Parts: sequence; structure tokens; C-alpha cells
Amino acid sequence: MGDKRLNKLAKLLVNYSTGVKEGDFVLVGCEDIAEPWMREVVKEAIKAGAHVETMLESHEVKNIKLKYSSEKQLEEEYFIQRTALEKADVWLTAWATRNTRVNSNIQADKLQLAAKGASSWRKIYSERTGEGSLRWCGTQYPTYADAQEALMSLEEYEDFVYGAGLLDMEDPVAEWKRISKEQERWVKYLDKKKELHIISEDTDISVNIENRKWINCDGRVNFPDGEIFTSPVEDKINGYITFSFPGIYMGKEIEGIRLEVKDGKVVKATAKKGEELLQKLLSIDEGASRFGEVAIGTNYGIQKFTRNMLFDEKIGGTVHMAIGDSMADAGGKNKSNIHWDMLCDMRNGGKIYADGELFYENGKFIEDVLK
Repeated sequence: MGDKRLNKLAKLLVNYSTGVKEGDFVLVGCEDIAEPWMREVVKEAIKAGAHVETMLESHEVKNIKLKYSSEKQLEEEYFIQRTALEKADVWLTAWATRNTRVNSNIQADKLQLAAKGASSWRKIYSERTGEGSLRWCGTQYPTYADAQEALMSLEEYEDFVYGAGLLDMEDPVAEWKRISKEQERWVKYLDKKKELHIISEDTDISVNIENRKWINCDGRVNFPDGEIFTSPVEDKINGYITFSFPGIYMGKEIEGIRLEVKDGKVVKATAKKGEELLQKLLSIDEGASRFGEVAIGTNYGIQKFTRNMLFDEKIGGTVHMAIGDSMADAGGKNKSNIHWDMLCDMRNGGKIYADGELFYENGKFIEDVLK
């Protein structure tokens, strides 16, 4: 018998996160190992009256393409995905794999070229989600490989994944609506501010956010959720930031990342492990050396680093910044073939000031600020 929480997740994604309605064209995509998730989502979307098409992929096949493709082949655009995203009203995806380290021996140059090849569909995705014509939500389907990365058994990982999404609650939608209301208070506070000053271990960085919109992440864009974010002013970020946890890109880990930033551009980047890949990612295109996002994680049900950014960026008590593509709905203007999040722990002495006012300390908002 299947896990009832999986059906609960499918219903939430279709009816709450993306609001599928009769006549919508819904694209559903995942790796082949996540087919049980796809079956549940397709069923719920059809019941909602949608026209549904699917894209079932293979991590192993993707690895073969990376390994044997020429430079020209890697840079070819993804025609099917681009065409589907031009037409779809809703795109639902699940991340899952049989082997999180399948790309460990792929050269950094090839990963860089593959990112360029994805630029055509990424551009459409960014534009359409920004203007609201494409509703997207991505989630995690628990697998043995992902459980191993998180140092958990599969049963423990399933409990973690579904628990982080509040799917053990009697009415998960009501819970996410409550969280949305709580987070909206801080969104409104930060919408009025011009600059953040983030201080943590080996981190002192000023981020201009003037006239940018903060986004309340309450389970409608990816799931589980729990963050507030914006896209910073591209040329008004200065200082340095050290990321507390490994940055993970296509299964490869980069440890001890430290970035120095001047007028919004990364001018120096070092890493204790994987520095070659870090430099390649920063040079994918002009926008890759600038920031597309600054965010605060608010899901205090997630406290452990799992090597999965879907969860890790939501860890209550952390901030994250992403190099590359920005979010149009937040007012971002940076364009890139990459959007890569990196995580900074704020729970041990971290502070964030907004226009000089301390509103966040030791991983928590200071409630008195709103009084």
C-alpha cells in the first residue's frame, strides 16, 4: 500500500500550490524513479479538469549525454522542454535520483556548457513565471540515494520530507495559510527598506534592496517551503560572505566558499574544495558573477543540512544568496543561465540590519521590531 502522504502532497500541489483549473495545460516532469509521484499528480490534475502531458526522464541518460556529447551538442537548446514551457499553464516537477553522485567525474567544462544549453528554456521559464503566465511548483520525492545524502534511512527521510511539508497535519493547507500570514508581516516590513547589512562568521556584506519586492514563499512556488526572498539591486552589493555549508551543483560539492563582492560583482572567489568548478560557474556568462537572490529561511521544522537545497535553503535560522538569474516578480534584472543558491548559518551570533535597524539575530526575527 502506498504512502497516503504522497496523495496528500499531490492534492496540495495541484489544488493549493498551482491552483489547477479546468482547461489548464499541465506539464508534469520527473526522473523515472519518481513515477509513483507522477501518477498521483497526474490523477489529481485530470480530476481538476486539466489537459496533462508528462516528461519522464532518466538521470543515467542525462549522465551519458554529459559524458559523450561534444561542445556543440551540449550547447544545443532543449527543444522539447522549451516548446512545452511556451505552451503550459502549469509546470509541476519532482526531484529524485538513484545516484546523487552520478556526475562526480564529469569535467567542470561540460557542466558549464550544459548550463548554456539549458538557457533557452530557462529564459522562457524566468519570463513566464515572472509575469504570472506560468505557475510552477517543484518538490522532492524521497529515494534511497537522497536519504543516504541526508544520513538517514529511507523511512526517516520520508518522515523528514513529508514532515517539512506539514503533510502529517490534518489540514496542511490551513497550516501553510497560517505561515503565509506570519511571513507576510516581515515581507511588508522589508518592502519599505533600502539596504540589508548581513553579519556572520567571516561575513560582512551590504545588499541594496531599494524598490525591490519581497516574496512570501508559502508553498506555492516550491514545496516544502518556508522563506522570504527578493532580488537585490544588481550593482549595489559590497563586502564579503562565507557560506557555512557546501554548495552543491549537479551532484558536485564545493566546500568553504568565500566571495568578495564590489559593486555587485564577485571580484574574488575561493573554496577549500572544488574551487575549479566554482570559477567555472562564475564565468558561465556575465550574469553568473552577480547575485539574483537574497533570502531568509523560515522553516524551523528543518534544522539539519541534507545536501538538498530544496530543504537546506529553508532551514530556519539561515540566509542564502544565489548567483545568477534573478526573479522578475521581485524586480530583478540580472540574467544568467544559472541560478545557484549558497547557504549561510546565522544561528550563532548572526545579525541582519535593515536600514540600520537590527531586526534579526541568532537565526530569529526580533518580534519587538514590528510593534
